[in-house]
Amino acid sequence: MLTYFKDSYEELKNHVTLPTRAESSNLMVVVAVFSILFSLATWAVDSLFSELIQLYFNALIG
Repeated sequence: MLTYFKDSYEELKNHVTLPTRAESSNLMVVVAVFSILFSLATWAVDSLFSELIQLYFNALIG
């Protein structure tokens, strides 16, 4: 187990590079846009199913 942690630390120290500030900013914008689009799609599907369930139960009761 100790060897695993030593090797992981060495890999992180010697082979991992962080993206530049510009790359990070671009990626953040992409993630934000897709998050907003995904949340809007989820809201639309949820609203549609809610309406369908309401119509079904209103027809069943009424």
